[in-house]
Amino acid sequence: MPLPRLDDFLLYLSSNNYSGETVYNYELDLKVFELFLAKEIKLNFSDISKKNIEHFKSYLVSRDRRTSKDHETAKRLSSGSINRCLSSLRGYLKYLIEMDYQTPILPEHIKMVKTEKKHPRVSEFQELVKFIESPTTLEKDKRVALRNRTMLEVLFSTGMRISELVNLKRSQIDKSGKIFILGKGRKERFVYLTPRAFKYLGEYLKIRDDESPFLFIPYRGRNNQSKYKKISTNYLQEKIKKYRELLGISLPLSAHSLRHGFATYLAESGANPAAIQILLGHESLDTTTRYVHASDKYAEKTHTDFHPLKK
Repeated sequence: MPLPRLDDFLLYLSSNNYSGETVYNYELDLKVFELFLAKEIKLNFSDISKKNIEHFKSYLVSRDRRTSKDHETAKRLSSGSINRCLSSLRGYLKYLIEMDYQTPILPEHIKMVKTEKKHPRVSEFQELVKFIESPTTLEKDKRVALRNRTMLEVLFSTGMRISELVNLKRSQIDKSGKIFILGKGRKERFVYLTPRAFKYLGEYLKIRDDESPFLFIPYRGRNNQSKYKKISTNYLQEKIKKYRELLGISLPLSAHSLRHGFATYLAESGANPAAIQILLGHESLDTTTRYVHASDKYAEKTHTDFHPLKK
């Protein structure tokens, strides 16, 4: 049985300026809970208890978990993904209470799971550069090679999120290489292209023969509606994975790794954390500090420079 008022909740999120991606993630998470109720414990939403929520948390951890589209999956969720799902459920319950609808449990009854603490690792700089340049040699189609190289150059040049990159439009970039971003939480900021990234972007735009407003577009399946198409996050993530494997890079690499590396290497070069915070679009300086203090080199340099018995 569908969750009550789910469509109303998603509409509520949209009308309160949540991004389309955020609303979509809420929907996926709540569909997982909906399937859990229908197929795993066979209960209506109105009959659930705190014990059922603990069962749901165990279900999310297990390999028997079903996807939002009711498919099998052998992939185990990370603690972060589990907490996102639980947070979506909390938000849904808060909405029901705010709208004076009946809820069987309260949002505060849903406790987050303990997250594993990982020591963030950043690829060596030369390894990262090799990776960014790799589409030039690994792609046979020259147009694809230039477009993908440009995407990686722009990501590392600006520190923007992958969702921000794929939604970029030509009109957001001025002649100096400054880019206006409407980021996470509808927060506005500017990011900046390095001369190197600006050069590759110029070369890429020269070969474009279309009217699409989007900066990065797919080349396959183009038709009369192509101006409304943009590169997908899944495509770029899969390409990043492929390049890493072909280069034999042992450390995990993703679009987020380029954002992390951007912040870390700026910090290692002496950049002010407050300036990095602005460039990344972080609300809290604490979030930025976790980035900029993440690298082993930064820790080693701090130890060497400031230890009281270094001589």
